[in-house]
Amino acid sequence: MIQDPEKSSSVLSLFPRFLDTKGLVLQDFELLFGVETASKLLEKWDCTLKQKVIQEAKNLTQSPLLSCLIQSAENCSTCQEDWDCDMSSLSLLVYLLPPPSSGNKKFVKISVREALDRVVRFHKSCCSFEEVLGSTQTTQPYILAVGTSKSSIHDYYIAVDKWLIPCMAKSSLSAFDELFKVHCVLL
Repeated sequence: MIQDPEKSSSVLSLFPRFLDTKGLVLQDFELLFGVETASKLLEKWDCTLKQKVIQEAKNLTQSPLLSCLIQSAENCSTCQEDWDCDMSSLSLLVYLLPPPSSGNKKFVKISVREALDRVVRFHKSCCSFEEVLGSTQTTQPYILAVGTSKSSIHDYYIAVDKWLIPCMAKSSLSAFDELFKVHCVLL
């Protein structure tokens, strides 16, 4: 059922517990791939991967957004407009990963800002979820970070097909880890 694109969008209606029980995605991923594989990103990010991502991003042609992300990733600034240092460094991956091949005419080139918006979106905690879910055109999962500011997030959700899956995550790195695992478990 999961491998069939026609039926993959109905997984959440068939298994509604994903929508109200935190941790089911993590549990299923662990059952599918094992405990050791499930914890790789969280174990290796701070000690090796994060610094490599920042270093590679410094070698790219600089833009104002890229410079801001690098500075936020390095300094863990407490500026209210910036993401925390983990989300900033994870956002640098959008710059580093190659775009899809342009040989197929189905792909439309999008800006880096649009690509970042397809990975993570900020949502003020005082606003309605229907606002953000109603304006979304994509069916691909993304992180919905809920808080008073980008630097002060108190809840994370994974948005899939206008459904919200609550994250166990209390950090942006853990939310990104859950986003990846949603792709493996539900899609």
